[in-house]
Amino acid sequence: MNSKTLSISIDCSVNKAYEFISNPENLPQWSFFESVKKVNDQWIAETRDGPMNIRFVDRNEFGIVDHFVTPSPDESIIVPMRIIPNGTGCEVIFTAFQQPMMSEGQFNQDLDQVQQDLETLKQLLEQMT
Repeated sequence: MNSKTLSISIDCSVNKAYEFISNPENLPQWSFFESVKKVNDQWIAETRDGPMNIRFVDRNEFGIVDHFVTPSPDESIIVPMRIIPNGTGCEVIFTAFQQPMMSEGQFNQDLDQVQQDLETLKQLLEQMT
């Protein structure tokens, strides 16, 4: 499976970035998710392709905000994401995988969306500082 890792430097502390990014309720502010709500013990994200379950890894002290997106009951996609110190700010690192049924063009569109999401995240976090 092809993959590409994208990153962005953000003038915001690792802790502040982690608190914001690890909260699923904040996803619509910086990602392609249109809305997110908790139903029972699961987070459901609304997208232009329909609802998807989303689950973050447990809170941790390492800046790991990996999450799993489940567009259908038989498909779960891991989204590796890290927040690491970069001087007084942080670096947000996101790895995207080309899914089996995804063309090269679709993968490139996905990468463009991820880059746009990271830039939106940067703007939001730097305004909050």
